[in-house]
Amino acid sequence: MGMFPAMADRCVIGVDLGGTKALAGAVGEDLAVHHRLQRPSQGLATGELLDVLAGMVREAVDAAPGEVAGVGFGVPGVLDRRTGIVAACPHLPLEGVRFEALMAERLGLPVAIDNDGNCAMLAEWRHGAARGADDALMVTVGTGIGGGIVAGGRLLRGATGGGAEIGHMVVELDGPPCEGRCPGRGHWEWYASGNAIGRAGAEAARSAPGSALAAEVAGGREITGALVTELAHHGDATAVDVLALVGRRLGQGFVSLVNVFNPERIVVAGGAVAAGDLLLGPAREVVAREAMPSLRDVVQIIPARFGSDAGLLGAATLAFEECVR
Repeated sequence: MGMFPAMADRCVIGVDLGGTKALAGAVGEDLAVHHRLQRPSQGLATGELLDVLAGMVREAVDAAPGEVAGVGFGVPGVLDRRTGIVAACPHLPLEGVRFEALMAERLGLPVAIDNDGNCAMLAEWRHGAARGADDALMVTVGTGIGGGIVAGGRLLRGATGGGAEIGHMVVELDGPPCEGRCPGRGHWEWYASGNAIGRAGAEAARSAPGSALAAEVAGGREITGALVTELAHHGDATAVDVLALVGRRLGQGFVSLVNVFNPERIVVAGGAVAAGDLLLGPAREVVAREAMPSLRDVVQIIPARFGSDAGLLGAATLAFEECVR
């Protein structure tokens, strides 16, 4: 039996839209991804981005093994779920866009949308690392930092459905300007995201000319979070130090979340999960040192069961729950 009883032979399309790339796939009731697509999302105008997403969905529909009942989108921004409008989107040109209606018009299929962090939380809470927990947090570490919150056995979306933008918690007053279209400063994602790993790696390469990072710069490669992680896994000490630094900054935010929400689990998803304990180990050490003792003792900080697929599978779960009647 699949994870969605009475939906046999049906499938949905899940789309995980990120600030750098979009992932899509045809997903069956057992959460098996039957056709997987990836396209760049960065640097596109609004209409171009919507067209790319529609093209991905159509290709996934054509490859789907059964009847497609709907499409779920995880979008990296503040959504008004009452209207289907993207209220704010720091990394993509979607602010003010009637995303749900426009995609439904393009596709001719039922469409459901939610914040990408909420989608990842939904997948892990229903089927993955947060299953069985009444109080859990999702932290997606990619281009920025997204989040999802389960409290008292309910997924919290806030008054308009716009939560939980935890990456925009202020951790340094008057700190560096946030990236993209966000007007704030000193936000957590500036210090602890995948982009932050790339920035810290570039700085480390300048100060450690004998490192593998410096050699990559000399060879003309851009220092990204993925490259730092790759070099760290191959034993480059400078890259390991970069991940430890960003991991401690990640832990700084975890401390606040632990003290506020008292979760049983913090589930970490997104591309940066590939760093594993090189990133999460230092984060756990900060939580153990700085969080309130009675709260830190009950929390587990663990990688997502579905890894970087959590957002895609969460978008599919959303579609099964909201598009299939």
